[in-house]
Amino acid sequence: MTNINNRNLIGGNLKRIRKEKHITQDELSARLLTSGTNLDRPMISKIENLTREVTDIELVAIAEILSISVHELLKKGND
Repeated sequence: MTNINNRNLIGGNLKRIRKEKHITQDELSARLLTSGTNLDRPMISKIENLTREVTDIELVAIAEILSISVHELLKKGND
């Protein structure tokens, strides 16, 4: 069930996929920065904890860095 106070849809999926790929929040942040997307570790933590919104540009960048589709990040039922 989705809480109306959640600020994004990808948090649970991002955390799960990141851990499956053995990537730390710091590593993800560094890769995003290298690709031109400024998301630091605290921002990634807030996304995973559903307290920070994600822009469409950030969503695409995260998917590209993790080599997955945007759909995979948005998929329900993986939280």
